[in-house]
This record gives sequence, C-alpha cells and structure tokens, in this order.
Amino acid sequence: MTQSAASTRIADYPIDPDILTRWSPLAFDGTALAEADLASLFEAARWAPSAFNYQPWRFAYALRGDAQWAAFLGALLPFNLPWAEKCGALVFILSDKLVAFPGKAELVPAITGSFDAGAAWAYMALQAHKQGLITHAMAGFDAALASAVTGAGSRYRIETAVAIGRQGDAASLPEGLRAREVPSGRLPISALAFAGALPPCEA
Repeated sequence: MTQSAASTRIADYPIDPDILTRWSPLAFDGTALAEADLASLFEAARWAPSAFNYQPWRFAYALRGDAQWAAFLGALLPFNLPWAEKCGALVFILSDKLVAFPGKAELVPAITGSFDAGAAWAYMALQAHKQGLITHAMAGFDAALASAVTGAGSRYRIETAVAIGRQGDAASLPEGLRAREVPSGRLPISALAFAGALPPCEA
C-alpha cells in the first residue's frame, strides 16, 4: 500500500526512489513489532553524521504490549492516541544538550544536537521504509510525561515521538483523519534554495 499510494509523487530531478516513496501514514494495523524489527532502524540511525562525530541522539522505546507500552502511549497528547495506539512500537528521539569537544573533557552546550538528531531520524525513517514498515513522527506529546518515561532529565532534549509499525487500512482511522491519509507534496526547489542570500522576508 505504501509504494502504490506514494507513486503519485513526482520528483523534479532524479533522486533515489525510496526518498520519494517514503511518507508518513496514520493508519497502523495494530500488530506488534519485535526487538529485531527495531534493531536495524537503530543501526541505520547510528551511522548518521554529527558534529565532531559526537552522536548526540538517544532512543527510548516501548514495544506494543510490553511493560512500558502504557506509560509511553500515555505521554502522547489525546489527539494522537486514536491512530498512534495501533502502532507496533513507540520511540522517543532525544538529543544530548551537552558536548565535549575532541581532546577536551569539559562539557559545553551542544549547538547542533537537535540538527544531528534530525539526521539520525531521517536515516531511521528510510531504513524503516526499506523494511516495509511505516513511521510517523509527532510533536504532540506531554513534555513532562515524556521526560518521566524516557528518563530525559535535564541533560536531554526530547525532539519527537515516532510511531512505527505496519500499514493498516485508512478506513480504520477516525473520519476526520481519513482525508489526510495520502502522501503530502513539497514546496518547489525555487522556494527553498537560492544562489547567494535568501530573498527579503515579507514580515
């Protein structure tokens, strides 16, 4: 379903087809995932680039039905529960707020932690797609609850929550979400990339 639905996307320039066919469905089929299903996703993510190769990303996860599942799911905001509760695994992606530069022991604020964690998420999402899994990242979580279930404390920033699993039928979604179950488009390159400086902002 993922491949055929996403085939309506057309790239303006040649790119790897997996980039084009990966999208973020909401409909999961309710089946559980195993540790082995996630292992390759984390393996892909750990090879992402990062400043000074510091690798600031961390992953806290729960598998559907395990001891942490209810607590992890409970950290999501209510509007995400009707669809996310049917995923096979829930992963919180965190970034280290501190970094030690090469050759130094002193920890200083990590300026690129969020940026680097985003690169790891992109690798993870593409690997999931190659494995026939779907992923949907979301910002709709309770920060305090998410911090408690992940053990983030003051050291780590929670960047996003990611639902991972196998694709289900769009008809299983609440009526208001069914229309969203299509691959989204993107802005043209002309709106994103500029030779030299960006054009002046309107506001």
